[in-house]
Amino acid sequence: MGVKLSAQAMSEKLRPMVMPVPTTRRRRSWLRMFLVGSALWVATVVITYITGNANLIPTIVLLGSFLVPGTFVTWAFERGHSGEVTGELVFRTFAVGGVLGVLGASLLETYLLHPSPLLFVGVGLIEEMVKLAALALLTRHLAHKSCRDGLVLGASVGFGFAAFESAGYALTATITENGLSLIDLVTTELLRGFLAPFGHGLWTAILGGVLFSRSAREHFMLTGRLFWAYLGVSLLHALWDSMNSIAVLITMVLTDQPWQEQALEAGYMPQPTAVQVRLFTAFTWLGLALISVVGLIWLWRLVRASRREFAPVRGYPLRTDASWWPGPR
Repeated sequence: MGVKLSAQAMSEKLRPMVMPVPTTRRRRSWLRMFLVGSALWVATVVITYITGNANLIPTIVLLGSFLVPGTFVTWAFERGHSGEVTGELVFRTFAVGGVLGVLGASLLETYLLHPSPLLFVGVGLIEEMVKLAALALLTRHLAHKSCRDGLVLGASVGFGFAAFESAGYALTATITENGLSLIDLVTTELLRGFLAPFGHGLWTAILGGVLFSRSAREHFMLTGRLFWAYLGVSLLHALWDSMNSIAVLITMVLTDQPWQEQALEAGYMPQPTAVQVRLFTAFTWLGLALISVVGLIWLWRLVRASRREFAPVRGYPLRTDASWWPGPR
């Protein structure tokens, strides 16, 4: 009996030496959020179609516009952050940052932009500037600023901007000359939901990672690297917004018909041929895919850099408490 108790006591003493290793089991809140939200959205669309109840339109708009952005913010938050980045801060950057972004962009674009070949360049510069400013404003009190936290919080502001912007586009698509169009609403939300991960959230995550990686503990630093990152992200944004126009131009250069030129000279828009429609669609999606690949590679490089921030330095032990663990939780 005495030997058995001694072995048990020894096991209890050794257990704390093994248990402090943080768990790497990933939570799946983002997946549950997406599945439940998708089911609710589909159910709302079906019931609206069956009953013709227009009062359900706002529910479709809100669920469809916020589902994908909210899911990706939850996914980014669960994959790793410092102890200062709480769920409350992420929600604040998503909601308040998103609203500040769309309001600031609306004001500046209304008074500063005019129809011109460089219109989309101006849109990219303005919208990326207001999102970066909203991110800096809402996170200025953080004592510890790491690239990883900048990626998470930047994505939060960007996806918040995307959610509110998509809600506006969805509502506008619903209102047609023939009344409310459920088909246009659903089509708009499906398209914008599919493209949401490769737009505002991606671009502002990049800016957030660069901003935080070069900032001091007490304040943000405006560096040359941040300036060039801002210009690069704005260029990706401008190319994304202008891809339809670029695809039309490329298609017309390759397949221009004499009768179409005559129609343009006469002052009316000619109908495209079936070949031109297929080429336009292919060039549009190919361009969006290339822009997305560039942005994802850029983000991946920042993620790799953020992991090196937590690498152990010789002579200094790596902290292993859960609040600072850089891996997924």
